[in-house]
Amino acid sequence: MNWILKKIIGSKNDRDLKRMQPLVEKINELDKEYQRLSDDELKAKTPEFRERLKNGETLEDIELEAFAVAKNAARRLCGTQVEVCGHTLDWNMVHFDVQLIGGLAIHKGMIAEMATGEGKTLVATLPVYLNALNGRGVHVVTTSDYHSQRDSEWMGHLYKWLGLSVGCLRNQMPPPQRREMYLCDITYGTNNEFGFDYLRDNMCG
Repeated sequence: MNWILKKIIGSKNDRDLKRMQPLVEKINELDKEYQRLSDDELKAKTPEFRERLKNGETLEDIELEAFAVAKNAARRLCGTQVEVCGHTLDWNMVHFDVQLIGGLAIHKGMIAEMATGEGKTLVATLPVYLNALNGRGVHVVTTSDYHSQRDSEWMGHLYKWLGLSVGCLRNQMPPPQRREMYLCDITYGTNNEFGFDYLRDNMCG
């Protein structure tokens, strides 16, 4: 019976992907529209979004626009270079449709499973940029100090271009510096760093 139902209405994954396809098309339409903007005009979208949120709009209201801005910014950065963990890397990444779907899924609280090489690091920039706009801070949990530093510098190239501040927690970082990292729009760190800071804060409180 389950097999028959799946053939008729598809699996939940199939239905989710089908529901997201029009959203992906809209993001790409907005991306084409934003290509007519100057760099300064595109960067001005960040304070514009923040103002709209203060005036009562929700993250869902600006979701597709914000994703399109992040994608457009990534394209404009192609050909630039960024220092990552002491190495100079060429930025050559622009979000594909499958990455837009992954970003939508993450923002909606779904689990987005992606194979190696499908650009999970870049996928995260979409919901991270969107959620950083409300000024409450976004914490990105990584698997190691190396990945925290790498991703904060690598993806930070995109965030900073769009006017956001990026911090990175490291092992043995003194409390004043840690507080400075938490004040950033986006903070990278391992589960251990975030977890122990949470415990320390509650023990001190």
